Amino acid sequence: MAQRDKKIIAVIPVAGGGTKLRPHTFTQPKPLIPVAGKPIISHIIDQFLRVGIDAFVIIIGYLGDKIRRYVSETYPDLNVEFVFQEERLGLGHAIWTASDVFKQADEIVIALGDTILALDAKAFLKVKGSCVGVSVVKTPSEFGIVELGKDGFIIKAVEKPNIPTSNLAIVGIYKLSNISLLISTLNRIISSPYEVGAGEFQLTDALMSMIVDGEKIAVFHVNKWFDCGKREVLLETNATLLNLMDTASVDLESFEQTIIIHPVAIGENCNIKNSIIGPNVTIGRNATVLSSVVDNSIIGSFSELKDIVLRKSIVGNDASVKGHHVSLNIGENTEIEFGK
Repeated sequence: MAQRDKKIIAVIPVAGGGTKLRPHTFTQPKPLIPVAGKPIISHIIDQFLRVGIDAFVIIIGYLGDKIRRYVSETYPDLNVEFVFQEERLGLGHAIWTASDVFKQADEIVIALGDTILALDAKAFLKVKGSCVGVSVVKTPSEFGIVELGKDGFIIKAVEKPNIPTSNLAIVGIYKLSNISLLISTLNRIISSPYEVGAGEFQLTDALMSMIVDGEKIAVFHVNKWFDCGKREVLLETNATLLNLMDTASVDLESFEQTIIIHPVAIGENCNIKNSIIGPNVTIGRNATVLSSVVDNSIIGSFSELKDIVLRKSIVGNDASVKGHHVSLNIGENTEIEFGK
């Protein structure tokens, strides 16, 4: 459990537009895309609840009403405040937008709303003072990276450097203890037009400024993490987490003339007939799948599939995908080729 003598608030920024996952994110915010049986944001909230963090700030923007509705309906007793980020000007700006809400906290834990972490959250919370989750990456220029001093604390933090001097990347989770310094640093950066880089205010820049001012920031090594911002990574994450869940032991409803090949996660009230489902498939609630084959795919809630073969696919909520049904009476020595 989180330390009871500390007020710890989980801050989850979810205001991004999810442009890399379009067209799915035109009508559905990225954190609500189902992965391994539940939306991304539920993986994050549930992980914090398990270690005793019960106060949340969710920073919304693009399609924020849908996130607010989902969280409110799924977690009706959750202690949560929603903060609207009017302009998407980077992670630093998002955190600054919510600073009035968490300014009285002893610590905040920031978790990006499109990243699922295989994290020992208890051990992470036990790290004394501020720390950030890190992992070795092959393409450090695509991330915020850190360099460590001999004492193991961060001496340099840079957002997406052109010439990386480290391959240790920040992977979307932060625990910050010096709240007053964080807020004063963000206030200064946001008020200075010379601090903004590429049109955005980065949290990495704020961390570097805090380090210059004397803040000690440790690192916490994360072995597995899943950035769900791209289609191929989203499908890979779905498959990986389904395998970790051991869904073969789950008592799934028996569907008419249907073969289930685990691992799969199927939502409630689904109508599935004459189909083959799996492996590595997540199907949202109230979906209909008729006479279809689906593997390595994510199918949204209230969607309909009929007479179709889907592999490595993502189908959004309320979508309808129908193939063609053929009835043949073929004699001997006949060759038929359907168009690909």
